[in-house]
Amino acid sequence: MSALTRGDDEFENIISVENKCTRLNLNENIYGTFAEIGAGQETVRHFFRAPNPKGTIVKTLSAYDKDFSDAIYGLDPQHRYVTESRLKSMLSYESKLIQQRISRVKHPDKLFFSYANTVATIDWAKKYKGHGWLGIRFQKIPKQEYSEIILHVQFHENNAAHQQVSLGTMGANLIYAAFYQSDDPKNLLNHLYDHLTKDKIEIDSINFTGPVFEKVDNRLMSLQLVKNGITEAVMFAPDGNNVLPANLLYKKNILTLRGSFRPVTNLNMNMYESSLKLFLQEKGVEREKTVVIFEMTLSNLKSEGEIDEKDFLDRADLLCSLGQSVMISNFQEYYKVVEYFAIHTKEKLGLVMGVDNLVDIFNEKYYRQLSGGILEAFGKLFFKSLKVYLYPIKDEETGEIITSTNLKVHPRIKELYKFFLDNHRVVDITDYDKKTLDIHPRKVYEMILEDDHEWEKLVPEKTTKMIKDKQLFRKEKIL
Repeated sequence: MSALTRGDDEFENIISVENKCTRLNLNENIYGTFAEIGAGQETVRHFFRAPNPKGTIVKTLSAYDKDFSDAIYGLDPQHRYVTESRLKSMLSYESKLIQQRISRVKHPDKLFFSYANTVATIDWAKKYKGHGWLGIRFQKIPKQEYSEIILHVQFHENNAAHQQVSLGTMGANLIYAAFYQSDDPKNLLNHLYDHLTKDKIEIDSINFTGPVFEKVDNRLMSLQLVKNGITEAVMFAPDGNNVLPANLLYKKNILTLRGSFRPVTNLNMNMYESSLKLFLQEKGVEREKTVVIFEMTLSNLKSEGEIDEKDFLDRADLLCSLGQSVMISNFQEYYKVVEYFAIHTKEKLGLVMGVDNLVDIFNEKYYRQLSGGILEAFGKLFFKSLKVYLYPIKDEETGEIITSTNLKVHPRIKELYKFFLDNHRVVDITDYDKKTLDIHPRKVYEMILEDDHEWEKLVPEKTTKMIKDKQLFRKEKIL
């Protein structure tokens, strides 16, 4: 019988927080430390209240004073305390300590873990809702290399005491899930919300590492967060690891390009390169303070009504190989993207789009759910310093190049469109590659499926090689 199942049968179908903690406490092999900073000791409190806490709790600590925390876990380079680096320092320190102080000779079957959180709850003025990092480093086999789950949360409740309760519940859920639900990480995500609702606490970043999760692709876990409605948007870096949007976007100028990228084409890259040149000419926009985001929405990812995970990873691999940061969002309307970015920065924003997308933006049917209709949406969309960088299209019948000056909008909103045009909120991209106007991304994808090698001329050279080498977008071999 394994170390995890000894004496556990009676708890198989009991999922209350108290019984989760009881099951862990009564397992004689699960043994670990708790380090909680910023919101009391809300997680370990559940274990103390459950029967037999001495069976699980090695030590509990709340280094609330900053100097005391620094003395234990080291100085943070930016002198910040609610950060991923602080959480990792806590987990590393505590897991090493338990290894040093608990004898493996005396306890050969122990499964060690270290749980930690560092959070800031809502401030007294209720201006900042609060956020935090929590994680666990654990073993499922004695002496095994540690596996790790690290996540970031945003608090949405307007009372610090309520936020503390939610934090404690999620912490207990996390520890239980690590030992009893980690064989299925997608299901684990859902169980983190046992006895919680998503309007109380939001997970906007999560990463799984270590031997227990060696087959887990964290980009799929990011996708799952959006797909399950846990968060509205997630991001991952060119290395494929999930990144906290707030960290990537904080005080940055943001240029974003939305698309399906199935695959990324020369058209996409020319839109990106030519718009970035214009964006960097804006006053106060410097390259080192600017991030470019390639965004895919859930609707972009759906194929025949469902999201194909392999297809998603193929697209993500191509974008990452080109050094791009990727955002997956649940934002159908562009104004929601702008609202989201505005939470994280007050600097300049730029949206890159084709003429056909701009025409869609001025379609009133998309804003019927808003009491202020299209005017309300545009008040949010064109806030402050946002500009649209417009890539032309070619009329397939006449060959005419359509730009902001000759596109046709509904007569009812003609004056509204003219207002934004006159105020230089729409900027035409004039330095474009004319050959790209004949590229239709959907047709490129179909050409790949049909083995029409002309597609190779329509995508970046590096993309062509990767599609062929890794057999992306299809199972049959591409010669």
